Amino acid sequence: SEFLDLPTCELDSLQELAALVTAVRISPVPKEWLAMILKHEGYIPKLLQLFQVCESEKNIEGLHLLFEVVRAILYLDKAFLFEEMLSEEHIMDVVGCLEYDPCLDHPVRHREFLTKITKLHDAILIRDPELRKKIRQTFGAQYIQAIIMHDPSDFEEGFLSTFNSFISSSRKEILFGLLKDEDFLPGILAQLKNEATDGVERREMMMFFKQFCTSSFMLPEKRDEFIQTLQKLGFLPILEKSMGMDDLQIRSAATDMLFYLVLFSPDTVQEFVMQEARQSENDGQLITKIIEQIICNPDPEFGECTRLMEIFCALIDPEKMMDVFSHLEVFEFVNTFYNRYIDVLTAPLMDDTSEEWNEIVFFFFFFFFVDNYRTAEILASVLELLSFCVERHEYHMKAYVIKKDLLRRALVLMKSKHKFLALCALRFMRGIIGLKDDLYNNYITTGNLFEPVVNAVLANKSSCNLLRSALMELFEFIQEEDIHFLIEHIVENFSDALESLKCLPTFQGLKTKYEQEKERQNKELD
Repeated sequence: SEFLDLPTCELDSLQELAALVTAVRISPVPKEWLAMILKHEGYIPKLLQLFQVCESEKNIEGLHLLFEVVRAILYLDKAFLFEEMLSEEHIMDVVGCLEYDPCLDHPVRHREFLTKITKLHDAILIRDPELRKKIRQTFGAQYIQAIIMHDPSDFEEGFLSTFNSFISSSRKEILFGLLKDEDFLPGILAQLKNEATDGVERREMMMFFKQFCTSSFMLPEKRDEFIQTLQKLGFLPILEKSMGMDDLQIRSAATDMLFYLVLFSPDTVQEFVMQEARQSENDGQLITKIIEQIICNPDPEFGECTRLMEIFCALIDPEKMMDVFSHLEVFEFVNTFYNRYIDVLTAPLMDDTSEEWNEIVFFFFFFFFVDNYRTAEILASVLELLSFCVERHEYHMKAYVIKKDLLRRALVLMKSKHKFLALCALRFMRGIIGLKDDLYNNYITTGNLFEPVVNAVLANKSSCNLLRSALMELFEFIQEEDIHFLIEHIVENFSDALESLKCLPTFQGLKTKYEQEKERQNKELD
């Protein structure tokens, strides 16, 4: 009976209404009753009329109470209430109520932002007025969800499940509606191609299009047809152009779309990249743009850099290319990669480890300019990609490493104060040694490239860290695989330096292997 007699929707009874609506949130049966009464008695429009009165009179206390009431009604999590509150007639007033959070010193301008975005969405060519209305409603619902659930850890599992389902089903409805619209894709891609498209408008279009593409890629029954349509409409050149723009959000959206395209249809992107390799020089090509974004990323730890590296590896992986292209085509592409693109990737490493400086100048430059955290992260990313090339492009990468003396440049970074960078340099060397290639081994011994590694072992002999473990694993691998050429070089050149570590079985084992080999050779001579 208490719920059948709600307080009248007046300013004087707002306190009582707020207390009542908030109290029933944790009780399932009263929640059902209250939601039904609010609907049947037309309470929502009355509340929103009261909001307009309070706002016109600048009644802050009333506005704070209305915030509590409207939020509590949303927390009831009832679909029939959402339909009414998120209708075109009421959504702006609902969002207006949520501007007056009593915990904030000043109201937040949610309506101003929503109005601005709605105008930008109206610029997108969608013929169906009902679909346009649905897009506005869904965007408003997502925005409200972000306001009232800004910290999901405050709520129990399954909280607002109906609201989340409402948004999810609306998105699916919009997606199928847009896929049916034959003018939508050509229209939005034409606007993105147009140089005259305003920066803010372009950004919002890219964000909207990213959501649309991501959802479309998740539909197996429509995916192949959708990707073919994108390919015909020149989607990849637009992504390529977007990845070179100054706007971080546009670049990020383009990267996300390219990631999903490579994930679900790598051959489409590989074919585009191979066509570019045949037709033009470096400037403006997709692989060049990807490399530039990796080595110029303001925040390499951010997920975008990881995605770019995954895209890059997928596009230059010969094993994946073999599924679509002939051996000759793959060889030609890899050859083009080493003629045109590899220098762009190694530029940060070559610049920051130049051999032209004398030792004192190099020491000063390395430790004060190169060895900062951001540069170290970029160099670590470059070394990770080069390690991938060592593994997948054995012939081409071997020629490049030896020609450019690349391993020597990488091992300079063993001196870095950032252990993760020293680890990446060591991993690069470990990948080379793991191939057990005589030409590589000769290059390493002739250039005395174990010296920085031995120095790192001595510097970390009393430490217990990942770098020390990785160093030990390298020497253990050489011992276990019985790589005589390297064992002989290490023992003959560094046995005195490693004398202090003779208690370690790894180095003792190397010496034993060396002596056994010498004894065997002497027996053969006799």
